[in-house]
Amino acid sequence: MDYQEPAGSPCHQLRLLPYAVADGPHNMAADEVLLESAAAGTASLRLYGWSVPTLSLGYFQPERLRQTDERLAALPFVRRPSGGAALVHDFEVTYALGLPAGPPWQTGESWLCRMHAILAAALGRLGVETSACPGSERFTGLLCFQHLTPGDLLIGPAKVAGSAQRRQRGALVQHGAVLLATSPHAPVLPGIDRLSGRRLGVEETCREVVRSFAEATGWQVGPGDWTPPERARIEELAATKYGRDRWNRKR
Repeated sequence: MDYQEPAGSPCHQLRLLPYAVADGPHNMAADEVLLESAAAGTASLRLYGWSVPTLSLGYFQPERLRQTDERLAALPFVRRPSGGAALVHDFEVTYALGLPAGPPWQTGESWLCRMHAILAAALGRLGVETSACPGSERFTGLLCFQHLTPGDLLIGPAKVAGSAQRRQRGALVQHGAVLLATSPHAPVLPGIDRLSGRRLGVEETCREVVRSFAEATGWQVGPGDWTPPERARIEELAATKYGRDRWNRKR
């Protein structure tokens, strides 16, 4: 899933991490390490999947909410470091973007809206037309994709992409999901396949997201990898934080 930036592009270098599939604790640990690395000056983008269907709770959500639906209660779960509502991670592409503080990475714009525009462009290349959610927030259930906020990506009235953020010393990690298909664990949520008639693959979706990201920012998006200290830190956080009840059941 390599992407070659055209010759002559500006040389703001953003590291594209390899696509990987992991469990909930390792995915959330990796996103936290992405933020730590951004705070140290490294900009990164990662696209990833989940080894088993997983429920992630927003940082402020009570853990007992998952017990209100037997399908959700049966899933392994993890608490995210970001806010927002619960997500069922199954048939989706998940992304995480880590940006250092200040220019050229952050110049006062809304990265929620900017990333959603990038996702919309990528989906448009694949024949899926979306629109940005207008108006005020609307809640129709406890899941994130039943919570509509301005800028979320919609097909008709249904949400197909949303994001959440966390900051540290001015650095930003933003992660979110593109709902490719309906999960049997959340049948109330129609995916892109049902809404558009297009069944998108993970690889083609990731490829177009990277391409659209590079075109929209003008940054050089180059293949990279985790450093050994980052890998060790991910394992540490997965074992001591995101894999522990004291974090996941803290509310």
